Amino acid sequence: MGVFASTDDPGSTGHEQVVFCQDKQSGLKAIIGIYSTALGPALGGTRFYPYASEDDALADVLDLSRGMAYKNALAGLDLGGGKAVIWGDPEQIKSEALLRAYGRFVESLAGRYYTACDVGTYVADMDVIARETRYVTGRSVEHGGAGDSSILTAWGVFQGMRAAAEHVWGSPSLAGKRVGVAGLGKVGKYLTGHLLDDGAEVVATDVNPKALEWVRATHPQVALVDDAAALVASDIDVYAPCALGGALNDDTVPALRAKVVAGAANNQLAHPGIEKLLADRGILYAPDYVVNAGGVIQVADEIEGFNFDRAKLRATRIYDTTREILGLADDEGVPPAVAADRLAERRMAEVGRLRTIHLR
Repeated sequence: MGVFASTDDPGSTGHEQVVFCQDKQSGLKAIIGIYSTALGPALGGTRFYPYASEDDALADVLDLSRGMAYKNALAGLDLGGGKAVIWGDPEQIKSEALLRAYGRFVESLAGRYYTACDVGTYVADMDVIARETRYVTGRSVEHGGAGDSSILTAWGVFQGMRAAAEHVWGSPSLAGKRVGVAGLGKVGKYLTGHLLDDGAEVVATDVNPKALEWVRATHPQVALVDDAAALVASDIDVYAPCALGGALNDDTVPALRAKVVAGAANNQLAHPGIEKLLADRGILYAPDYVVNAGGVIQVADEIEGFNFDRAKLRATRIYDTTREILGLADDEGVPPAVAADRLAERRMAEVGRLRTIHLR
């Protein structure tokens, strides 16, 4: 895979910078992708994952960093889009030396990229990385950070879901609706609580037996199904993918009975064209990078000194942003995913243009 060729697609300006990092002694193999700094330093988490190949790792970091640029733009942040991947099994190779070596590579970018948690990395890891770089967020409360970013991620998804419900049923409430939650991890469990508090009926699934045990003990009123395929085909009003990406594909969309899709998972659309398939079936899709931005809003707030109430207020505005996008989609006759892209690109172009005004 060529880096330049892989970013040469219609509608893409290409990545500004892609950095390959290696420290043989610790076993570190990492790739940092910076898609855009039009709005400010690139912000995005570090994914620690045992990819099948270097090409797979590169493809993931390019896709994820582009998505972060759009997510940060629509979240109203003065931050660009970036992402990093560490290639390897975190259960096998993660160590203090590896994380600190990675931190030094982040520091070498001199503030062009801020890192945070993602799949395979946690708050404790960010504290280790921060021993080598200033450009890290998502840290522990003990070190002045926000702690668990899934709290506001779930809150933001709930706000986006409320906006979608209002667009379809005329009321910004999930009361009386049956919501299918696929994935009861860090975000899914908080989202389930918000839905139950709002009066929704929840049906859920997860591949992790511990997650199922948790929901049985904590929320016994939640109905459980065997797997995601059964959830998709069940009689639900809202589908909330909260696990891995690609949940909306050529197999699941035709089987989906929900009228609304709004969930926390990244990259829910398996490939371009799925958004049209959803629209053709009359299913309203609240773009994932819009509704799941609460986490990045939370970690971005750390950069200016974390204040939970301020961050939660910003995450609550995901409701307004989702409403705007759904209205724009109707006005322009396009799927919500296309409308969201247009709005993000407009902000990056308009605000990014101001960087041409020279400051001493």
